[in-house]
Amino acid sequence: MGREDTGEDASPMYHQTNPESKSEEEKQKERDFRKKLNQVTRESVADSIHEKVKLIVHRPAYDYDFQEEYYNLSRKLIPVIQEIARKTLPLLEHESSSEFEKNRYYGSKFHADSVVYKDYRHFAKKSPPTELPSLVVGLRVDESASMSAFGRLEAAKRAVIAVYEFCQISNIPVLIYGDTADVSRMEQMSIFAYTDLDQPNINDRFRLMGIQARSNNRDGMALRIMAERLVLAPQQTKLLISISDGQPKAMENYTGSYAIRDMQQTIEAYERKGVTFLASAIGQDKDVISEIYGHERFLDITNLREFPAKLVRIIARYL
Repeated sequence: MGREDTGEDASPMYHQTNPESKSEEEKQKERDFRKKLNQVTRESVADSIHEKVKLIVHRPAYDYDFQEEYYNLSRKLIPVIQEIARKTLPLLEHESSSEFEKNRYYGSKFHADSVVYKDYRHFAKKSPPTELPSLVVGLRVDESASMSAFGRLEAAKRAVIAVYEFCQISNIPVLIYGDTADVSRMEQMSIFAYTDLDQPNINDRFRLMGIQARSNNRDGMALRIMAERLVLAPQQTKLLISISDGQPKAMENYTGSYAIRDMQQTIEAYERKGVTFLASAIGQDKDVISEIYGHERFLDITNLREFPAKLVRIIARYL
């Protein structure tokens, strides 16, 4: 099932295929890609306090139930996202086309103030359009057990859909990972790679419906893994947004001031490498999350219904 276009009501239109009808070659490529993700993520936490944590990266599958859920959740969101994109993208095109290279021997615009230099470079020439936007977005979703309360899980899914579809319309590379901790003694950290920068797929939108409320949360490790991926991306602006409903807590002792200090050190280290962090708090620990990330990086989501559009508008400011 792949998206072709949108209908009259701006809801996605699909054509039917069998999600499981993959060739052996395609299945092997998926296994190789998952193996690569496991290797890359383990390397990103080497020489950190998470180095010995038993980590597994999953590449979630999707089925018809996920497709139906995606349709139901996205139906009313798509027109809103399209409207935000409609207002944003023309501004970018205008900015890119209005730039002029000065001090040229010839061009379409004469600069009288340059005559004083007597080098005959008195003209400006319109620069060719650049590839905009130079932005990459990472979206981290906390899949701790408490996300099942008070409609938080559906709010998170709606927000993820909104970000994903806006990025598709705007040609913005997007990395969407979910994470949880302590699923088992052999899987102390679980990463769910719903979309990835290295292997985008039209069906990734359906994988997003695999987001669940699971177990604990080891936030600092998740942020480090995703920030490292963004650092390696070629885009100039690197934005990492965390959707969470609570403060960090994982076994054996990843909690309290120890976990908070790890998160803050991770944020500081990767901000020096050019990553911008934002935290959207949708649970009871808003004050704690604000303290962890800093007030300037904190998004207080009081109305979960307005969350998706609000998040997309924030991303649009970085274009």
